[in-house]
Amino acid sequence: MKQKGLKPRRTLYELYPPSKPCSCDVCKSYCIRPGWWTVEEAARAIEAGYADRMMLEMAPDRTFGVLSPAFKGCEKNFALQEFAQAGCNFLVDGLCALYGTGVQPLECRFCHHSRVGLGPKCHADIEKTWNTPAGKQLVSQWVNRTQLWAFYDYLR
Repeated sequence: MKQKGLKPRRTLYELYPPSKPCSCDVCKSYCIRPGWWTVEEAARAIEAGYADRMMLEMAPDRTFGVLSPAFKGCEKNFALQEFAQAGCNFLVDGLCALYGTGVQPLECRFCHHSRVGLGPKCHADIEKTWNTPAGKQLVSQWVNRTQLWAFYDYLR
């Protein structure tokens, strides 16, 4: 039962609807830094076979992580600054390989040159979905699936 005076909480999909497709220089520049999936979207991307093309971005305090499309050369790894300028590994010949697949990240679908200043708010709201039990569980499953810890243990 809805309490009187309380507004229903809007979903991220309602807050951040898809923008119109655009290939202007501003919109293409967003593809240098891969956009973020929500936890549910990342789970669907893993199910669709994209786990090996993701990377793990850690919160500054290392209490949680975010799975995102990887920088080129940074697949199945932590997001490493040395690969940041390589751009998203799903950007092929100036086009997003995830476009129209049903697993394009929410942040990528939302950001647009006409939405000046709204990208950081979208990014921050998506981040909150990862600092949850469901987000932490998906990261743990991905780390085990990709054997990320085993790789770093091997380097020791």
